[in-house]
Amino acid sequence: MIDHSLIKLVHVSCAGLSLLGFTLRAILMLKHSPLLKQQWVRTVPHLVDSTLFFSGLWLAYNLHQYPGTSPWLTAKLLALLAYIVFGAMALRGTTATLRHLSLLLAYLCFAYIVSVALSKTPVPW
Repeated sequence: MIDHSLIKLVHVSCAGLSLLGFTLRAILMLKHSPLLKQQWVRTVPHLVDSTLFFSGLWLAYNLHQYPGTSPWLTAKLLALLAYIVFGAMALRGTTATLRHLSLLLAYLCFAYIVSVALSKTPVPW
């Protein structure tokens, strides 16, 4: 069986890579860079985010904590859905104002997800 600390390291590393990738794509979007259309720029984030998601599922299973029964994990999962929606709006929004606002909201969701993960409570402040 794979060690819990190794899965946690993969999960936390993918969270950092996910944020880095999102930030780089946001910069490219703001600069109207043609790099955004490159296949690898469109594929790598999905690989990182899939690894992040499945390592999170593995950790939840190992800890016997599941969405719906663990309030902090439910909050984290709902915030993840909001992060995905705001991230998509930030990178594909129709107006600059919508993209900037969505970018800010996506970063706030990410910060909330991290704070919930560290505190294990849905109200970490």
